[in-house]
Amino acid sequence: CEQVVYMALVGSFPFNYFLSRVLSCVGTAVLAVCLRIQVNKENKEFKDLAPERAFADFVLCNLVLHLVIMNFLG
Repeated sequence: CEQVVYMALVGSFPFNYFLSRVLSCVGTAVLAVCLRIQVNKENKEFKDLAPERAFADFVLCNLVLHLVIMNFLG
């Protein structure tokens, strides 16, 4: 992520801000990968899960993730 380059060049004065940006980036990527795995037709493990349900889980988890990050920022 560009956040690491920014921290290396400028410094990490607001360290909570840096951690929030990195965790937001990584958390959103992990949730997107989970969504892709769940809606993949070739994956037999989630065949009973509707794509709408998987997307609703993705949206809800993203909301919770970003609420936690906003709380961490202060």
